[in-house]
Amino acid sequence: MPTRQAADAARAHILPLALAQFICSYAGTAMNVAITPMARDLDTTVFGVQASITLFTLTMAALMIPGSKLTDVWGRKRCLVAGLLLYGIGALLAAVAPGLGVMILGNALLEGAGSALMIPPIYILITVLSPDMATRAKYFGIVSGAGALGAAAGPLLGGLITSLASWRASFLLQVVVIAGIAVLVRRVPAPARLGHVPRFDLTGAVLCGAGLLLVVLGVLLSTRYGWRLGRSPVWLALTAGGLTLAGFVLHLRRTERRGREPLLHLRLFAVRTANLGLSTQAAQWLVMQGTFFVTAVYLQSARGYSAIVTGLVLTPATVGILVSSAAAERFARHHTQRTLTVAGFTATVAGLVLLLVLAATGSGIWRSAPGLLLAGLGLGTMLTSSVNLVQSAFPDRDQGDISGLSRAVSNLGSSLGTALAGSVIVSAASPGRHPYAASLGVLVVIAVIGLFLAVLLPRAPDA
Repeated sequence: MPTRQAADAARAHILPLALAQFICSYAGTAMNVAITPMARDLDTTVFGVQASITLFTLTMAALMIPGSKLTDVWGRKRCLVAGLLLYGIGALLAAVAPGLGVMILGNALLEGAGSALMIPPIYILITVLSPDMATRAKYFGIVSGAGALGAAAGPLLGGLITSLASWRASFLLQVVVIAGIAVLVRRVPAPARLGHVPRFDLTGAVLCGAGLLLVVLGVLLSTRYGWRLGRSPVWLALTAGGLTLAGFVLHLRRTERRGREPLLHLRLFAVRTANLGLSTQAAQWLVMQGTFFVTAVYLQSARGYSAIVTGLVLTPATVGILVSSAAAERFARHHTQRTLTVAGFTATVAGLVLLLVLAATGSGIWRSAPGLLLAGLGLGTMLTSSVNLVQSAFPDRDQGDISGLSRAVSNLGSSLGTALAGSVIVSAASPGRHPYAASLGVLVVIAVIGLFLAVLLPRAPDA
C-alpha cells in the first residue's frame, strides 16, 4: 500500500477506534460513584454492586488474549464489530436491569467480553495501517489519550449523569456511543489476513483465562484482606493463578512442538525490547490507575469532596495526558521511543513527589494541581511510546498475539494499581499513620522501578 494511501486509511479509522477505547475505559470507572443508588434500585447490597463492577474487570482481563487471537480467526474488523455488538447488548441490559443477576450478565459478562474483543483490533489496525513510526505514534497517542480521558472522566461524567438523571442513563449513553461507533466503523479498512486461518486453541484459552482471572481476583481481594501471609484468599488465588499460568505455558510449548497453532506463540517472549516494553506498560498503568484511585479516595474520604468536585480536581492529570498524547507524533519525529519512555517516567516520578509534598503542606483544593499535571504529562508521553515499542517489534503475522498480550498486561497493571493502593490505604489506616502518603510513596517506588526498566531499553534508533 503506498504511503499516501496508508496515511489516508489510518486517518479514516482513528475516530471510531479512539471512541471505542474511550468507552471501554469510561465503563471501568464511571459506576464507582453510583454504587449506593444502584444498590438501592437493584434491591441488593453495596457489595453486590461492587462485585458486578469487579467482574467487569476480571472478565476483560481473562478474555483479552483469547479475544485477540480471534482477530486472526475471524478477521480484525469482524472481531471489532462483534465486540461492539456484545458490548452494546450488555450496556442495554444493564440500563434496564431489574436486579443484580441481569446487571452482572449485562455489565460484567457481556460488556467485559465485548471489551476483550474490541480493544485488541484497535491497536492491531493502527499498527498494520500506519505507514511509519511517527504516524503510528500519532494515532497511538490519540487512542491512549482517549483511554486515559475515559478512565479519568468516568467518575466526573458518571457522577454528573447520576446526579442529573439516573445511573441507568449512563449505560444508555454507552449504548448511543456504541451505535455511533458501529456506524463510523464501516469506513474502517479491513486488512487482508496473511496465510491460512489458524485453529483456535480452546484449551489454551481456558488455561489463560482461568490463570489471569485468578491472578486479578487475588490482587483485587487484597483491598479487603490485605497482603498478610498465611491462608489468606489473596495468596490462595494468586498461587492458583500462578500454577494455572505455568500450566498454560507448558501447554503452549507442547502445542508448538506438535506443530499446532497455540493461543500465544512463545517467540513473543524472545524479543528483549518487547519484554521491557511490556514491563514498562504494566508499571505505567499501575501508577496511573493507582494515582487516580488514591487521589479520589483522599479527596472524598479525608476532604469530604463530592464525586463531581473530585473529578474536577483530577482534571490537571487528564489535561496533562491529553496534551502529551496529542504531541506523540511530533515527539516521535525527533526522539526515540526509549528516550520518550525514560522522559515520561522521570516526569511522572517528579509529579508524584510534588503531589506528595504539596498535599502534605496545605489543604487548598488546587494544591494537587501542579503534581497531577506533571504526572499526567509524563504518563501521556510514555503510554504512547511503550505501546509503539511493543507493537512495532513484531511483523503483521504476530500482531494479533502481541496486541492481546499487551492489553492483558496493561489491564493487569491497572487492576494491580487500584488494588495495591487500596490495600496500602487499609493497612496504614490506624491512628497516627498517613495512609494516603504511604500509598503515594508506594506508587513513587513503582514509577522508579519503571524508570529503571526504561533505561534498560536498547539505545538503537527506531526503525
